[in-house]
Amino acid sequence: MQQINKEAKIAVIGGGSWATALVKILCDNQADVTWWMRNEEAVAHIRAFGRNPHYLSSAEINISKDRVSTDIKATIAAADIIIVAVPAAFLHTSLSSLSPADFSEKFICSAIKGIVPEYNLIIGEYFNNYFKLPLEQVLVISGPCHAEEVALEKLSYLTISCLQQNHADAFAAILNNRYIRTVTSDDIYGTEYGAVLKNIYAIAAGIFHGLGYGDNFQSVLISNAIREMERFLAAVHPINRDIKESAYLGDLLVTAYSQFSRNRTFGNMVGKGYSVKSAQFEMGMIAEGYYAVKCIHEINRQYKVEMPICRAVFAVLYENISPLIEMKLLTEQLN
Repeated sequence: MQQINKEAKIAVIGGGSWATALVKILCDNQADVTWWMRNEEAVAHIRAFGRNPHYLSSAEINISKDRVSTDIKATIAAADIIIVAVPAAFLHTSLSSLSPADFSEKFICSAIKGIVPEYNLIIGEYFNNYFKLPLEQVLVISGPCHAEEVALEKLSYLTISCLQQNHADAFAAILNNRYIRTVTSDDIYGTEYGAVLKNIYAIAAGIFHGLGYGDNFQSVLISNAIREMERFLAAVHPINRDIKESAYLGDLLVTAYSQFSRNRTFGNMVGKGYSVKSAQFEMGMIAEGYYAVKCIHEINRQYKVEMPICRAVFAVLYENISPLIEMKLLTEQLN
């Protein structure tokens, strides 16, 4: 297997906020980066003006015109490391023209905080199962980090996970700069599942905020959420991990409380009385937690972990239970 070094050719797959932020980091670090997105008009705009017209439009992206493309097969063929940053619900469709041979001897880095719904698999497992990629070639980027603050070059921390420490260290060095600090981990399952769960808990926090609950209650909710996350991670991948580390607790806190959190915003709208469809339409962006809670609900049928917060969010979003009623019942289960 090839090694990761600072001369590695990197492809970023996706055109949203997080993909844009990652391209900005890599370009600022003078990495060898190419960028794929589906939208041809957005590609033309970036080539002309160096800015993504739809996401983080204030961020200047110093990328060459010939490095932005709508040809996913060519973009991936030219890269050593592929960072996938499309919504999990659309990942399988986005990669439908590709085969295991296209990813042979390459590293895949998941910057997606969701589960592939067609398979109920986190991203690393999906590439391992569907594209036969060894798990040793899977990396994970997790927070706590919002794309909007990266665009503003506010100091942010990223956790880079890989089963092989030397790969995590090498990729972390590629991302590290004056406004990005990196730490490493070998917990690819825990960091991916943690990133999925924190979006669900942020929806719960948003629903409660929309219903009028205050900060005192929110602290109790998040305290219960981190314990719920710990129980689930211990069931699906039982290793020695510190749930208080930034990749777990830190990412949960920023997603549950931040003004930039689209999952909290989505939940807030539902709590205020918007239907799920109308909230999605108003936002115009993907709240990964909406899709994730259904996947986690189905996965947990195997593990049977006590997850009252996830269960309540599922009931509101998929069983049309009144947020007022369901969340009142949830308050009686928290401590």
